Amino acid sequence: MKRWIPVLLLAGMPLAHAAPGEAVYEDMDVLLQQKGVISRLSEQLQQVRENMGASASNLVVNAMGFLGVPYSYGGNSAETGVDCSGLVRTVFEQSVGKILPRRAVDQAAATETIDRSELKPGDLVFFNTMKRAFSHVGIYVGDGKFIHAPRSGSSVRVEDMRVAYWHTRFNGARRVPLQP
Repeated sequence: MKRWIPVLLLAGMPLAHAAPGEAVYEDMDVLLQQKGVISRLSEQLQQVRENMGASASNLVVNAMGFLGVPYSYGGNSAETGVDCSGLVRTVFEQSVGKILPRRAVDQAAATETIDRSELKPGDLVFFNTMKRAFSHVGIYVGDGKFIHAPRSGSSVRVEDMRVAYWHTRFNGARRVPLQP
């Protein structure tokens, strides 16, 4: 599967595509530049790098590399797609070598509870989206935003936790202990 690689855009590098002549991706790049999304994400990434340690920065950058990857129930790779907990598990394993449980509820149980006011980039945010606690998980990227794989038919994206939908369903923040 060919996909757009947003990390290159975030790093301020020239636009890159999976294959020449893919007008859809070129149109997407133009639209994102016109709307100022690329510059805002680049600024946020720079803030993340300045405000946190190297491992958290690498973790967020790695997570951003999954932007646009399609949702796939039970998925855990950029090639085949990811679901919410698969995204979290894969990003932590690739970025810091930490292997988390597969399901969101188990990830919540295996991590340290923190207050919402203590959130830092790289922390996990949990939501009740299926009438049960910890049914959805994402990675906090800073400035009230998180990256996640929302649902079937969509793809990995960044969203604002302060919008009504996410705000009312928020049910916990967790920090992944990186020491053994």
